[in-house]
This record gives sequence, C-alpha cells and structure tokens, in this order.
Amino acid sequence: MRMSLFRASTLALFVAGAATLTGCARGGGGSSVDTPYVARDVGTLYTAAKQRLDRGQYKLAAGLFDEVERQHPYSVWARRAQVMGAFSYYLDKDYAKAIAGAQRFLAVHPGNQEAPYAYYLIAICYYEQIADVSRDQKITDQAQTALGELIRRYPQSNYAADARLKLDLVRDHLAGKEMEVGRFYEQRGQWLAASMRFRRVVDEYQTTTHTPEALMRLTESYLALGVPEEARKAAAVLGANYPGTQWYERAYKLMEKDAPAVAAAKDV
Repeated sequence: MRMSLFRASTLALFVAGAATLTGCARGGGGSSVDTPYVARDVGTLYTAAKQRLDRGQYKLAAGLFDEVERQHPYSVWARRAQVMGAFSYYLDKDYAKAIAGAQRFLAVHPGNQEAPYAYYLIAICYYEQIADVSRDQKITDQAQTALGELIRRYPQSNYAADARLKLDLVRDHLAGKEMEVGRFYEQRGQWLAASMRFRRVVDEYQTTTHTPEALMRLTESYLALGVPEEARKAAAVLGANYPGTQWYERAYKLMEKDAPAVAAAKDV
C-alpha cells in the first residue's frame, strides 16, 4: 500500500523526537514484560528500557517503560516513559496500545512540550492501518481526524508539515472509496445513488486526483437520469479545469451523442 512508503520519514521524525526524551540515566539490567514487580531505581529501569529499544526488542522495551511509570509515577521520568512506551508499542505494530499510551499522556500532560509528538504518534498509528479502498474506511476517517487535530493545534511544528502531506493522501484515499462505490452503483444502473457519490467527491474532495473522473461520471449519470442541463454543467466544469484530460474527451463525446441540442446550445 502506498501509505507505507512514508514509514521511513515517519520514523525519522519519531527518532528525532525520541532523542529529546532519552535523558541521561545510568544503570543497566533488563526485564521481561511479564515479570513480577521488582522495585528498582528509576535510572536503572529507564536505561534498561532504552537498551531494549535500541536492540529492537520493542515489546520488552514497552513493558519496561510502563514499569517506569508504574514504579515512579510522579517523577519526570514517568512522563518521558509514557511517550517512549507508546513509541515502543508503535514500533512493535501494537497500534491499539500505542494510541492508548499517547492518549493517556495527553490526558495527564496536555500542555507538555512533547504533546505534538504524542498527537503525531496517534495520527500515524491510524494512518498506517489504512486498508485498501475495497475495505471499510473507519480507520481512514480516524486518521483524517487525528492528522487534522495535529495540524490545528501545532501548525508550525515539524510534525504538522508531515501531517499535511499524509492528510492529502488520506483524502485521496477517501475519495477513491467514494469513486469505487459510485462505479458500483453505476454498473447496476442505480444512477441516482451513483451521482450522489460522484457529487461528494466533487464537493468534498475537489483537490484530489479523482475529481476529473468524478465530473465525467456525473455527466454520464445526469444524462442517464434525464437531466441534460445538469450534465452540461458538470461537463463545463470539467472542461474549464481539466481540458486536456481523457475524462473531458469522454464527457464531450457523451454530450454530443446523448444531448446534442444542449451541447450545441451551450457550447460545451
């Protein structure tokens, strides 16, 4: 899926953010996620978690970061560990726990300097779960909402810049889903239902790559519904904005064939 092409740049942003959270603890040792409670000083716990993270043992690292928060809930390390634990779950592709961890951090520390990092983590967890357009798009909607929230709250951050790019792709994905459903209705002769899907693409996702086809299929649907004037309007918008495309050529031919009087009168 093309969404995954941006994982490398996403990780680069996360690593840059994580560098500010690692601190300078000293200590050693390790832990297992399922080991019983053993009291340890915060520096030892945090360093052990970071070592696991550096070795790619993401699940173990997440468990140790959680242990920092559990054993030392009121320390500055607990705040750091919350975010790093969520990041570790993300790297382990346990998106539900990563989102829950980041949301918990924001609930307790909404004004913390690492809040943009946490909002970005939530958004990316949704983003990387986006399925192809043949599947339900609930996750895609959640990704759009989370990316938009990050951009709204922290428009000047590095995370927002990346979020804008991903939001464009998310919107293109949602438009693609509308097009797929519209074509499904069209193939079955359900022209009104089809036109509503294509209209939504034109109205709500007009900056996406699907708009030219949506306008052509609106032309087609309106002609089939017996409203040639509406078809002319759709074709006119298509001609004005995408004059050299195959979609305009097809719309023009449809108007000449199925509504020649309207086409001639209005000079489509």
